[in-house]
Amino acid sequence: MDFQILDFIQTHVRTPFLDDFFSRITHLGDAGTIWILIAVILLFTKKYRKAGVGMLIAMLVTYILGDHIIKPLVGRARPFTYRDIKLLIPPPGRYSFPSGHTASSFCAAVSLFLYDKKLGIPAFVLAALIAFSRLYLYVHYPTDVLGGILLGTVCAVTVFLLLRRNGHVDGTV
Repeated sequence: MDFQILDFIQTHVRTPFLDDFFSRITHLGDAGTIWILIAVILLFTKKYRKAGVGMLIAMLVTYILGDHIIKPLVGRARPFTYRDIKLLIPPPGRYSFPSGHTASSFCAAVSLFLYDKKLGIPAFVLAALIAFSRLYLYVHYPTDVLGGILLGTVCAVTVFLLLRRNGHVDGTV
């Protein structure tokens, strides 16, 4: 089913405009750059400092679990290795499951949402675009993206709850 979804996107969704759009969107998620930048900016504001700290901690946990534990354990090859397809971006070198771009994006979006719903909603939109870009660009399977969503969400919620329990976060989930 993974390949059916990817092939449907390639056949029915791809356009030159979207090729350019999703090639650019996906790079916002490279190494979690956009999310780290947002978190660092939040650190400089008194109102959102705790959100920035929580985001950075949750993203670090997500990165360690996803890239250094789960990916090597699963060892899943990327979809383009099984298809003759011209990639629009340089081929990523690491394993496929889970999608690191998606995991960091949803981790950041969920973290932001838990601290401030108004900040979290646009973050979810960007996270969803980054996640879809990984499918559009044929560098991840849909199950990789779902795994990334799950990993990022679980890490964000866990870190938020731990920080709140220890008195480092105000508010409720």
